[in-house]
Amino acid sequence: MTDATKNLVYYPVAKVGDIGPGELKYVEAGPDDEPICLINFEGEIYAMGDCCTHEYASLADGEIVGDELECPLHGGAFEIKTGMPANMPVVVPNVMYPLKIENDTILIGID
Repeated sequence: MTDATKNLVYYPVAKVGDIGPGELKYVEAGPDDEPICLINFEGEIYAMGDCCTHEYASLADGEIVGDELECPLHGGAFEIKTGMPANMPVVVPNVMYPLKIENDTILIGID
């Protein structure tokens, strides 16, 4: 266990069957109800902060284009696997949350 992960608490947010391939799902996790966008990309689940870093918009209302998550407001995009900016006007990376799957339940790690 690394220093970055030893303080994480994992919160159940959804079942794997709740998010099909190519789908997005809004969830909240942790004591502060962190807004998170679950992404099912090529059969893998990723957890990215739901708020676009350019201007307030819910990324769960966006769409997957190639290997990017496109914001519904201005068309900016983030790399799904890293949260890094992929298309203007997005220039600030988004937070990626660690997750694990136990017994078909998706759990998000919050520090």
